[in-house]
Amino acid sequence: MKVLVLVDGEHYPPVTRWGIQVARSMGHEPVAALFVGGTEKIAASGVPDLGLPTIVPDADTPRHVALGRAIDEVRPDAVLDLSDEPVLGYRERMELAAVALERGVPYLGSDFRLDPPVWAEALPVPTVAVIGTGKRTGKTAIAGETARVARDAGLDPMIVAMGRGGPPEPQVAEAGSVTVDSLLDRVRRGEHAASDYLEDALFTGVTTVGARLVGGGLAGMPFATNVREAGMVAVERGAGLVILEGSGSSIPPLPWDAGILVAPASVPTEYLTGYLGPYRILRSDLFVFTMTSGSNEPKHLLPFRSHVRRLRADARYVETDFQPAPLGELRGKGVYLTTTAPPDAASRQVEHLEEAHGCRVVGFSTRLADRRGLTEDLDGAVEYDILVTELKAAAVDVACERALARGAEVVFADNRPVTVGGDGDLTDLLRETCLLAVERHRGG
Repeated sequence: MKVLVLVDGEHYPPVTRWGIQVARSMGHEPVAALFVGGTEKIAASGVPDLGLPTIVPDADTPRHVALGRAIDEVRPDAVLDLSDEPVLGYRERMELAAVALERGVPYLGSDFRLDPPVWAEALPVPTVAVIGTGKRTGKTAIAGETARVARDAGLDPMIVAMGRGGPPEPQVAEAGSVTVDSLLDRVRRGEHAASDYLEDALFTGVTTVGARLVGGGLAGMPFATNVREAGMVAVERGAGLVILEGSGSSIPPLPWDAGILVAPASVPTEYLTGYLGPYRILRSDLFVFTMTSGSNEPKHLLPFRSHVRRLRADARYVETDFQPAPLGELRGKGVYLTTTAPPDAASRQVEHLEEAHGCRVVGFSTRLADRRGLTEDLDGAVEYDILVTELKAAAVDVACERALARGAEVVFADNRPVTVGGDGDLTDLLRETCLLAVERHRGG
C-alpha cells in the first residue's frame, strides 16, 4: 500500500528514517513524506534527509491545506502518521485525519486506523446530503425545507432518510399518505411510527424512502445500513434529485454532490473544532445553525463561524430558528404542545402558536423523546382541545394515544426554519446548494 508519511522535527532524522524502514517491513510503500513542523532536532536548512521525496510547506501554509495538496499530488493509498505531540496534538491530528478522510484516504498511526466513512457507489442522479453534528439538531426540518425548495425549483426531489428505527427493506412513503390513523396502525403492528422518512412525507409534500442504520463511527460511518438500496428505489421511481438525510451524527456512506451541515447553536465547541468535526465541515457547502434566537448571538457563534471559514472558505453560513407550523386549525382552542425542543426554544414555540394561530397554549412538554417523562406530563396535563405535536420519538405511541383517549384532537406541527442571520436567506441558499449539486453532477 502506497503511503504518504507525516514526519516532524521532534524526531532525529535517522530515527525517522528507521521508522520509515520499519513501515516498509510491515508491507507499506512510503512514496513521499510531508513535514508537519518542529525544529528541535533538524538542521537549520529545515529539510531532513529521509531517503524519499520530502514536502516542506511554506511557513504561511496551514497544515490542513498542505496535507490536502500533498494527497492530491502524491495520490497515496493511505496517510501514515509518524509524528507525535507536541507538533501534532490531539486536535491537530484529528484535523489532518479529517482532511485525509474527506479525500477518501485512510489515516493510519501507531495504534489507530481511521477509514473514510463514504465507501458506497454514487447514485446516478444529483444528490444533496443533509448531515448533522448529532441528534436533535433540526436536521430533518432542514432536509424537509430543502425538499420543498427543490420541488419549487422543478428538480423533482425525493428524500432518502436513514434512521435508527427505519424499515428492514427500503420503504416508500408517498406524499400525502401519512395520517394519524395510518401511524397508529403502524404502532399496533409493532412498527416504529415516528421515523424521519414518515415525518418528511407528512410535512414536505414530497415522496420519501425510508432506510435503517445501526451504529455510528467517529467520522459518522454506520456499522450497517441499507441507505444505498433506498437511494436506488428513489432513482427507479424517477427522482431528479435525491436528498440524503443522515441520522444523528451518522452520515450516508455514499458520495454526494453538495452537502449541508446542521448544528444547533448549543453545540459543544469540540463537536465542530475537535474530534472529527472538521470532516463534516470539509464535506459541506452550506452550514446551518439552528435554534439561534435564544443563544448569546452573535458572539456565541463567532468562533464557530471563523472555524468554518478557515476550513472551507467557500462555504455559505446561515443562522436560523424554528417556528411550529401546525397542519390544522387551532384558533380559539386550548392547546397542549409536545416537542423535543429544549425549554427555551419550546417557550418561543408557545409564543408563536398563540400569536400566529390565535390559540391558548395551556401546557407543554419538552420530553417527547422521554416516554416515561412524557407520560407523566400528559397524565398531569389540564384539559385541552388539541394536542399539537411534532412527529418525533413517542409522538404516536404515547402522545397521540393519550390525547385521543381524552377526546382531544391531534394536529401535527412541522418545524419550519426561518432565517435569523448569516450570508443570506435560507431559501435562497438551499436553492443555490441544490443547483450546485446538479451542476457538479453534470460536470462529472
